Amino acid sequence: MAVAELGVVVLDCPDPRALAGFYAEVLGGTVEGDGEWVDLKVPGGRSLAFQAAPGYTPPRWPSSEHSQQFHLDLTVEDMDAAEKEVLALGAKALDTADRSRAWRVYADPAGHPFCLCAC
Repeated sequence: MAVAELGVVVLDCPDPRALAGFYAEVLGGTVEGDGEWVDLKVPGGRSLAFQAAPGYTPPRWPSSEHSQQFHLDLTVEDMDAAEKEVLALGAKALDTADRSRAWRVYADPAGHPFCLCAC
């Protein structure tokens, strides 16, 4: 029997509403709240939360000194189309060397790494 149930994944960031808006455009869903804590209710009942972190320093990828700490894998049907969309929304490509892989690495507007993964 499990000891606990996953409640929500929380991302520290400098502007919770802005980062929740970025992920709402990528994943769908509705942004709820303002201020230091904002929730994104995504389709299927899942949620992501965003918390203001004064002095926030983004992780670096790849880096052993400033590890990514965690990342999101986002499944997509059309890798090239999804890449265009996330870049237009403010993501930054972190790994463009090997376009033949089934995944590509990006940073969200606050610097958190995430991957687009072919389904």
